[in-house]
This record gives sequence, structure tokens and C-alpha cells, in this order.
Amino acid sequence: MKTVSSTGFALFGASLIAISYGLARFAFGLFVPPIRAELDLTPEVIGIIGAVPLISFLLAMLVAPFAADRLGARNTAILSGGFGAVGLALISQSSGALSLGVGVFACGICTGLMMPALTAAMQVLVDRSVHGRVSSVMNAGTSVGIMVAVPAVLFMAGLWRYAYLFFALLAVIGVLATWFYIPSVSRVAPSNAAPPPPISALQWWRLFRLSLFAFVMGFVSAAYWIFAPDLVVTLGELPSAATGWLWLAVGLAGLGGAVVADLADRNNPPITQALMLMMLAASLALLAASPDQVVLAAFSGLVFGLAYMSLTGLYLMTGVRLLPGRLSMGPVLPFMAISLGQAAGSPIVGMLVNNLGYSDAFAIFSVIGILVALLSPLYPRNIEQGSDEEAGEDTGLQAAYDYQLQNEEGEPFTYDTKE
Repeated sequence: MKTVSSTGFALFGASLIAISYGLARFAFGLFVPPIRAELDLTPEVIGIIGAVPLISFLLAMLVAPFAADRLGARNTAILSGGFGAVGLALISQSSGALSLGVGVFACGICTGLMMPALTAAMQVLVDRSVHGRVSSVMNAGTSVGIMVAVPAVLFMAGLWRYAYLFFALLAVIGVLATWFYIPSVSRVAPSNAAPPPPISALQWWRLFRLSLFAFVMGFVSAAYWIFAPDLVVTLGELPSAATGWLWLAVGLAGLGGAVVADLADRNNPPITQALMLMMLAASLALLAASPDQVVLAAFSGLVFGLAYMSLTGLYLMTGVRLLPGRLSMGPVLPFMAISLGQAAGSPIVGMLVNNLGYSDAFAIFSVIGILVALLSPLYPRNIEQGSDEEAGEDTGLQAAYDYQLQNEEGEPFTYDTKE
């Protein structure tokens, strides 16, 4: 394994996230119009296929911590990249709904395994004082991957098979690089660090509230991720290449999501949750109201990208802080809830599009988002173990990671000697 700096690992991790999340998972919606036209698929079938990678993502997330522990960070990341390469290649050669579904199922496994593998590797390669910064950079890889898919649509309109072959090639390159830059094993917790405290009833209640909000966000966002490009092509009669500007806007705005999430933790998470969920709902309504206007469609992408990435960052941070000492569980639960919501929302929005049309389907999902945003005062306000009225002194993503290892007094664990 080659030695890599914290900055180098952050950038390398972002590249792998760009492939596994941006290309293997979220780029699918961008290619729905040409795929649906060539394979003659109905919106209802596309909605079901759109839920398949989310189900495989959930299954992978359930075994990912065990895999990272037993197989090691390197092998888990290689396994993830392998599934991604195979899945992307299968999509490029798909001849119908079944082969397309198998391909996106493999891509979902790739997505579910990658972040736990990188988190395990981070414990080995990166000093804990910069875990928050490195995680933010890696999370931004999703937006980068989304933007990488844009030129494929802009310059290869209708050639979606070649685009997915190119994505598969990138995944293979990622696997080869992983062999050199990811360590084979994960760090064992220091023997003198305190074990994580038992999960209290209050923590479970807060996790339940967090998961409900995450589920609804995933449910509402499914309409945009799967059907937004198809909406502007079918309803707005825009060319397929124009959908690239929509995804470019989503990716660019998503880069600011980590900053918003970090600021939310330092100020008022419930208010940020309400604002961002409102923005998410508004992006659906705006796109459905003006699908034939490229500028307005792109603006809806900016709103959606900022809102979605901010909310995922906020849920990640809250999950990490809710369960100190359980890094393999705290952030996993809200992400599983998001995927459950997307898996539930995708076939439902497909059914609504098939029966009511795009405008009504997107309007219904937008209303659901607005109604749940009004319940944001129930969002876990404070993420300390005391009462909700108590304010935590340390905030932000790095502070959340600081408390993952604690001493007997419940303070962040520090090493007496440099390892």
C-alpha cells in the first residue's frame, strides 16, 4: 500500500464516492428518457426499477460494517467497486426491464459498501483531528459524480450505452487504485478507550424521530431523482441533451450542502430541516410548473441539489452525534431510512405518473414534503444525552467525530503518544 496524506485520502475517497454514488446510483435518472424510449418501458416499470438499487443498497448497508471489520477496508472497497463495474456494464448491455434491473441492483450494492469501507480506512490513515473535514470532502464526491455524468448526456445524447461503458471503465480504474491506496485492515479501538455507553430510551426516541424525517425526505426526493429528466423531456418537450443542465445544477448546488449542514448543527437544526425540506418540495413544484423552460428547470435543480445534500449531511451529523462510540451504526440508520423512503417513493411516483400525469404526481409529492416540514419542531433539537433544552457546547461535524472515542469521563479520547 502506498502512503497517502490526509488531503490525498480525502480526494481519493471523494473520487470513489463520485463513482459509487454519483455514477452508479444517482446518474440513472439522467438517462431515463433515452433508456425508456429504447427499451419501451412505462413510467410504472421505471419506478419499480428505480427502487431496485435502493433495496440492494439497504441490504449492503446491513452487512457493510461486518464486511469492513472482517474483510478489511481494502477488500470491502474492492468488492464495492467490482459490483459497480459489473452493474454499470450490465446496464450498458441491457435489453429489457430484467437485465436493466439486475444491473442497477449490482450498482446499489456498490453504493452501500463503499462509504463504510472508506470510513474504516479513514480510521487508519487520517488523524482524528481532521476526520470531519475529510468526511465533508468525501461526501462532496456525490455531487462531483453527478456532474461527471453531465457531459455524457450533453455530447452523447442517445448514446447511453457508451456512456455506461465509460462509467464501468472508471469503476475498474477505481478498483485498481483502491488496491494501492486503501489499507488492508481497520484500526482496532485502543484498549484504554471507554466502551460506548448503552443506548438509552431517549436516544432510541430521537433516532426514531430522525429516521422518520429521513424516510420522508427520501420518499419525496425519489420523484426528482428518477423522473425529473423524463418530466422535462416528456412534458416540456425538451431534447434529452437539455437534461444535462438539470443534473449539472443539482451537482453544483450539492457541493454547498456540507457547509449548510455544518452551520445547521452550530445554530438550529430544526429550522434548517424545515427550510431545506420546504426547498426540496418547492423544487418539485417549480419543475412541474415550468418543464419547458430550461433556465427555470436548471434553477429547480439548484434548489433541489442544495436542499438534498444539506439534509443528508444534517441527518448524517445528527446520527453520528446521537450514538457516540457507534460510528458503524449512528450514520447508517438515517441513510437506511432515506433509502427506504426512496425505495417506497419510486414505484409510487411511477404509478401516479402513469395514471395522473407528471404534474399531478409531482404536486402530490411536493405537498407531502411541505406538510412534513411543518413538523420540524419534532426534529432532534439537541444531540447530547441530556434533555432537549440543554445546549451542547461542541458542534459541527468534527466535534461529532471527536466524541466517537471517549475516555472514562466521557471526554474525547486522546492518545498519550503519537502512533
